[in-house]
Parts: sequence; structure tokens; C-alpha cells
Amino acid sequence: MEQTIEQESIWLSDRDLEKLTGCKKQSLQIEYLREQGIAFRINRLGEPVVSKDAAKGIHTNVQHIKPKWQPNVIK
Repeated sequence: MEQTIEQESIWLSDRDLEKLTGCKKQSLQIEYLREQGIAFRINRLGEPVVSKDAAKGIHTNVQHIKPKWQPNVIK
């Protein structure tokens, strides 16, 4: 007898994203996420994708902006 373990997704479902943003339209969801400072990505379909951690306010794997290049003379 083989057991299958269903792994829970780390991403919000479409329904969860609609509930979070109060919008069904993708452009309005993106606008809301930006206004609220919630980290998200846009997939190849143009849809915003939000991790459950980001929705909870947990900042994981945050990409830091590299400082602007300066010549060694200035440093």
C-alpha cells in the first residue's frame, strides 16, 4: 500500500490573492500589492504570484540592491 503525501503550495491561490487584494483584475492586484509593500513576482502569463510568507509579512530570500559601482579611488 503506497501512501501519497500531498505537499502544500507555498503560493497563494488565485482565490486567496483575490481575497487579499479585493480585486479580480490582475493590474489592480499588482497595484494593491505595490501600494502595500507585499513582495510578489509576475509570471510569464502576467499574473502576480505571492508567497504565503510574503502575505504574512515574513521576508525570506529578499534580493538586496547592489550598491552603485564606484572606482577604487573614491572608496
